[in-house]
Formats: sequence, C-alpha cells, structure tokens
Amino acid sequence: MGITERAVQRIVADLVDEGYLSRSRVGRRNVYQLHEEVHLRHPTTRHQEVGALMGVLMAPSAPKSAS
Repeated sequence: MGITERAVQRIVADLVDEGYLSRSRVGRRNVYQLHEEVHLRHPTTRHQEVGALMGVLMAPSAPKSAS
C-alpha cells in the first residue's frame, strides 16, 4: 500500500482513540473489534454507521462478463 508499518500503527491507534475499534490482548497478539454502530464523523456522512461503509467496501465485486 506504500505506507510504513509505523504509519499503520498510528492510524489504528487513532481509530481506537476515536471509538471505531477496540483492542484486546490474546496471548502476545492484539485483537481488534470493529464497532459497526459508531457513526462517521464528517458532517456530510454523520448519519451513516461504520458498518454500512464496511458492508460496501467488503461486498464481493460483480463478476466481469466476457465481452
């Protein structure tokens, strides 16, 4: 993706701080849980929940037709 591991760690920490994710330890690893009911922050998308956005992003893409 072109970003450093440290940058990813900062992004994840910001998401935890804002309440979009929670972090717990399982052994020596961190496990993250997405809080789908949390609303987005931007004024134009404040009415939408994170879960709806993730649903769109994670939806399987339509198969390409052979033309």
